[in-house]
Amino acid sequence: MPARLVVLVSGTGTNLQALLDASTDPAYGATVVAVGADRVGTPAVRRAREAGVPVFELPLAQGADRAEWDAELADRVSSFDPDLVVLAGFMKLTGPAFLARFGGRTINTHPALSPSFPGMHGPQDALAYGVKVTGATLFVVDEGVDTGPILAQTPVRVLDDDTSESLHERIKAAEQEMLVATVGRIARHGFTVNGRRVTIA
Repeated sequence: MPARLVVLVSGTGTNLQALLDASTDPAYGATVVAVGADRVGTPAVRRAREAGVPVFELPLAQGADRAEWDAELADRVSSFDPDLVVLAGFMKLTGPAFLARFGGRTINTHPALSPSFPGMHGPQDALAYGVKVTGATLFVVDEGVDTGPILAQTPVRVLDDDTSESLHERIKAAEQEMLVATVGRIARHGFTVNGRRVTIA
């Protein structure tokens, strides 16, 4: 049976679309069984609906209890019995209740080569620092911000005339390719985490 993926999104859903496209091939080894969003009416949600994938939307209202939202998110995801949870442009940190149930099988991408440049402005920070190579990281989510054990990384050269936008676009293309390839591998073969070292069988 293919691995069951729940994909969490916030925006346009280009990474989601790449996973949906890949999962049409039975040899890929994974299928998207649900998509969850922390915003209502996103392009990512429309992509999921067009593909016939069940959707739930769970916005975090201003002033709402974050712990209660996190527990509700865990309940919603759990109802689809996932083997793997993929954060694909999901702009919220998962909290203790979520990680208590899905820790070790939730993965996320970051547009930099971790541990460098954590946070929301990886491409901009890399460019400001003057690095010649940056890239994208796929990691197992933990309690920190972009700090989890690393599943895969892919390099992207920084060009002399790059802006943060042009650099970010090339990173996103590399990130998407890495995400699709690695999710397929771990769906087919599994992975183990030993401290900070991750091994894909």
